[in-house]
Amino acid sequence: MVNLDAAYWIGLLVSVVLPVLVGLVTTRVTHAGVKAVLLLALSTITGFLVEYAGPHGDDYSVQTAAVLALVSFAVGVLAHFGLLKPTGISGKAQDTLVKSGVRAGA
Repeated sequence: MVNLDAAYWIGLLVSVVLPVLVGLVTTRVTHAGVKAVLLLALSTITGFLVEYAGPHGDDYSVQTAAVLALVSFAVGVLAHFGLLKPTGISGKAQDTLVKSGVRAGA
């Protein structure tokens, strides 16, 4: 059985939700490269925060944070193409908050 600290499990769950978050703040016409860079940035933040919150004593490891960021990005991409896009969740997220450059409700 895999024995991971709660911070790592939370990081994995956040990684699955990151593509939905990207969908919430972009439109369908936003260039895929912009979405990918946004997902990479959010994944990097997630990786570094998970390493900060993880059980590592007093020694923060930038190398571990970088690996966690890459894992977060990979999980986000896989979740998007394997689960969220085929089920239509990504499209619904993009239709929720941002519409043609104007936030819904504004």
